[in-house]
Amino acid sequence: MPSKSKKTVDFNATKDPYAQREAEKYDNPIPSRELILQYIQHTGNPLLRKEIANAFALESEDQLEALRRRLRAMERDGQLLFNREQRYCVVNNKDLIVGRVIGHADGFGFVRPDDGSDDLFLSPREMNSLLHNDRAMVRIAGIDKKGRREGAVVEILERNTHQIVGRLYKDDGFTYVVPDNKNIAQTVLLQKDGVGNAQQGQIVVAEIVEQPTKLRQPIGRIIEVLGDHLAPGMEIEMAIRSHELPHLWPEELLEEIKLLSPEVPESAKENRVDLRQTPLVTIDGEDARDFDDAVYCKRTPKGWKLLVAIADVSHYVQVNSALDKEAKNRSTSVYFPENVIPMLPEILSNGLCSLNPHVDRLCMVCELLIDEQGQVTRTRFYDAVMNSHARLTYTEVAKLLVDGDETLAAKYHVLMPHLRELYALYQVMRQTRDQRGAMDFDTQETRIIFGIDRKIEKIVPVVRNDAHKLIEEFMITANCAAARYLNAKKIPKLLRIHEGPSADKLLGLKAFLGELGLKFGGGVNPTPLDYMHLVDVIKGRPDAHLIQTVLLRSMSQAVYSPDLKGHFGLALEAYAHFTSPIRRYPDLLVHRAIRHCLQGKNAASFVYGVPDMVLLGEHCSTNERRADEATRDVTSWLKCEYMMDKIGEEFNGIISAVTSFGFFVELAEIYVEGLVHISHLGQDYFHFDPTSHQLKGERTNTTYRLGDSVKIKVARVDLDEKKIDFDLIQKQSSVKPAKTASKPRKRARKK
Repeated sequence: MPSKSKKTVDFNATKDPYAQREAEKYDNPIPSRELILQYIQHTGNPLLRKEIANAFALESEDQLEALRRRLRAMERDGQLLFNREQRYCVVNNKDLIVGRVIGHADGFGFVRPDDGSDDLFLSPREMNSLLHNDRAMVRIAGIDKKGRREGAVVEILERNTHQIVGRLYKDDGFTYVVPDNKNIAQTVLLQKDGVGNAQQGQIVVAEIVEQPTKLRQPIGRIIEVLGDHLAPGMEIEMAIRSHELPHLWPEELLEEIKLLSPEVPESAKENRVDLRQTPLVTIDGEDARDFDDAVYCKRTPKGWKLLVAIADVSHYVQVNSALDKEAKNRSTSVYFPENVIPMLPEILSNGLCSLNPHVDRLCMVCELLIDEQGQVTRTRFYDAVMNSHARLTYTEVAKLLVDGDETLAAKYHVLMPHLRELYALYQVMRQTRDQRGAMDFDTQETRIIFGIDRKIEKIVPVVRNDAHKLIEEFMITANCAAARYLNAKKIPKLLRIHEGPSADKLLGLKAFLGELGLKFGGGVNPTPLDYMHLVDVIKGRPDAHLIQTVLLRSMSQAVYSPDLKGHFGLALEAYAHFTSPIRRYPDLLVHRAIRHCLQGKNAASFVYGVPDMVLLGEHCSTNERRADEATRDVTSWLKCEYMMDKIGEEFNGIISAVTSFGFFVELAEIYVEGLVHISHLGQDYFHFDPTSHQLKGERTNTTYRLGDSVKIKVARVDLDEKKIDFDLIQKQSSVKPAKTASKPRKRARKK
């Protein structure tokens, strides 16, 4: 074992390839994670923290504390294991798997490995000591009856549930909270002195004071009473706390932003390209409040020059500042119906960083030369100062360019030549996009319209016009250019990756499509073009959007990663997020990488290394999922509340999903989904075939298949569970299969 008497390892640029990076990040730099791992592997034995410190000649209190924190972070991230002898050893990835815990309402769970491999099943017994979103190290314990890898917990690396929100219950001398988050199956037992003035049935926030163990449920105390169950806005308050969304600004940040002025200082505009006379415009929705991007286009002898100007957030949010730490903590803005939790404070998100009309703003510009065939021939990035010439909406631009509205055209006559060139370029690039097979699913988004006391008046479809598609196409082009630029510079960066379908999902997809008489090309390696060809084939079918849903579910979820794996959905070899730094932290990281290159610096001196990007990618991907889950919770709650006074009413709908316990129906025109339970399908035994997405009666041969039209009656609405139950009145029409359904795999008996 190394000791003070033995020769130490020099900490310098020769030994540590990331020494310069560490020196730029810390006043008292310590060895990088990479060098620490190399050293422990080289010794071949688990080491005490003191032995590691001695090996690198770390003696000051600041250095020793920094080492303690780094080793703890490496342990938390699954790079090191801290054994019972209080020694650190390198994790053997072949035997031990590190990942995030995903809980289920029925008590079992899964571990989603950091390496992207298949999830491991965790039995209810293993889940006893875990909560949803914890990080754990597990070993493969075997294969369960369904053929899934089953995990056994080796060590809990990080606790990520520190408080829960739910309803308070008092029963038989016990007081407990039932979590609103259905990923948490355990109830939280409250300490006797931890109830305060909370009353039965109220919505409360409980702090976890003792995490669960294999033998005991979590114990907590109430720290906040949110109020009564149906109070206006309660759904958002619950989602914020249930998913532990950061929503309060730290004091350090509030002190930091006091130094910001409402207007861009003149000194900040120096040494930038002046685009204030260039008629850049923003095009967004009517209710948008922050404007990330502005566009401008003009004709050239060989095609077009397109400018995509993006808010220069990286100028204001410096690395390791209070603003940066909180932006990283949040990772994304969270958008609820008519409410938002921003990633950055309002003075930046709606002020200094927002490309508001007729005011000077700092920006980073992606300038693209594009030929007559819609191919990008040259790209350059630069810092600029701009002044938006107009704040346009999608509706206005569609009226101007598609409908030819003369009154609007007169209002914006100065801008019309540039807007027409934008549209001409979009039409050419759209053809190029279609030829390469980039996916463009015609999915139906909805918008909730509120009335008095935040009660829903109606749910309406969002109409996506050519103006939406125009801006989307130009943002994709700029994002793609950013990825190409950073790849060429060989600098650590965060990419947006999207992998194609796995072999299992592809097999299930083809079997399902075969049941509908549809063929899916591409063999074992389908391309995005094969997907889009099928989308063209099903246009006009009543079940078209449900088939599209199955197509989407066959693919992997897009994530952030430094790995160059491409973007399957967009049919691109490399893709980054560059165009929304006000609301997404990965975009801010891309801006920093581009500016580092524009300053003529090399990759070795960049503040982030590849390992940093791996961890940041996982962090941002996790927080993106958290935001999506919180938004879904709020939307589900609101839709349940909307349906509460409609119990007993009848509606037409389409079967949107089929399970072993029944099928879900999406109601026509109001876009609400509910369950018809198998027990309400008559006196028959029903077999569930997951491949053909159908239930089939054993005696009557009645089938209920994805896409079938049905008539239902609203039977029950449960706000606590965010569930709506329907009774089936009539099956109106059926999607006819092209052949006999395959042999049922699972039998579900009427209960």
